Amino acid sequence: MAIRIKFIGLALLIYPLLAGCATSNSDVAPTSHDPTESSVSFLTGKKGGIKLSEILEEDQSGDGVLPVNALLWRAALDIASFVPLDDVDTFAGSIVTEWHQSGGNLDKRFKLALFVMGRELRSDAITVRAYIQKRQGNNWIDAGRDETLSRKLEDLVLARAREIRASSVTEIAE
Repeated sequence: MAIRIKFIGLALLIYPLLAGCATSNSDVAPTSHDPTESSVSFLTGKKGGIKLSEILEEDQSGDGVLPVNALLWRAALDIASFVPLDDVDTFAGSIVTEWHQSGGNLDKRFKLALFVMGRELRSDAITVRAYIQKRQGNNWIDAGRDETLSRKLEDLVLARAREIRASSVTEIAE
């Protein structure tokens, strides 16, 4: 009797998992792959993104291409380097710093999250979020985001990326 109860319990656990795998052919829409069709980012919904299927495919060329713009990535690392880095993910194009207190104000600290999105050097390919906390007694309280600091850092990243591109062009020309 105990074996029968265990078997029924196991069947009840496995059945929903297997039932989710089965579909009838009438429910499945035919798919077509048009290579001229522009990729759409699954994160932002904007055109020009990377298809999820392309991310999961192995790179057959062996050229080691970054999934994000290399100039923006290097510039973002340069700009964020004044704060200790907490998490750097080249594949996702994200850089997160640790909490940092600037010079004179010990009652305020910030944390940066930089996102490089896309392979083109464009202003909408970099997003910076500056999170602020203020000290109350011995605790740190979230104070939201500093949009002004975020925009300034985005401008600095773009300017640095342009500098890197200009220096690489002049090196090639010489």
